[in-house]
Amino acid sequence: MPYLVAAVGFVGALCLLDLLLTFGVIRRLRAVSVSQSQDHGLDVSVSTLEPGQSAEPFTARTTTPGTTVSGPAGLRLIAFFSTHCSICPKRAPSFVSYVRANGLRAQDVLAIVTSVDGDLSGATYLDDVAAVARVSTEEPEGPVATAFQVTGFPAFCLLEPDGTVRQTTYDPADLPVLAVA
Repeated sequence: MPYLVAAVGFVGALCLLDLLLTFGVIRRLRAVSVSQSQDHGLDVSVSTLEPGQSAEPFTARTTTPGTTVSGPAGLRLIAFFSTHCSICPKRAPSFVSYVRANGLRAQDVLAIVTSVDGDLSGATYLDDVAAVARVSTEEPEGPVATAFQVTGFPAFCLLEPDGTVRQTTYDPADLPVLAVA
């Protein structure tokens, strides 16, 4: 009989320990989920330069042969897309609409498409974006992404004429309407 009481006590303690560990795992998974959503561009305020900051000067080669873009001064909007980003194809139409609705010229807009392996097949939106912006492809730590300290995709940086960051967001629908010049 004492063995039975000890066995029941041991199983009860084991179940209690299992329950505590399960709650710990659930709590940790929630924390990881929040962290991953921030890494994928859901909190761009911490994944690009902050408003009021200026990027280091850069030069990027565009997809148009022999053409380069220098900045940040002179650019009004820079978009960062990635071929490995599940949200990017969903944000591209909003980006195109924003550029058109605000009368931005293609020479005022730069779209960066990053790819680790150089394969752009994941950028199904590339033709639509190229219709309203100059496009440059680079590694995730390329010159423009580095200049703007981009750590999450997509990211959109609205710039003042001098190249100072005015606003950043992960959704171009959140950008303010620009005054028509």
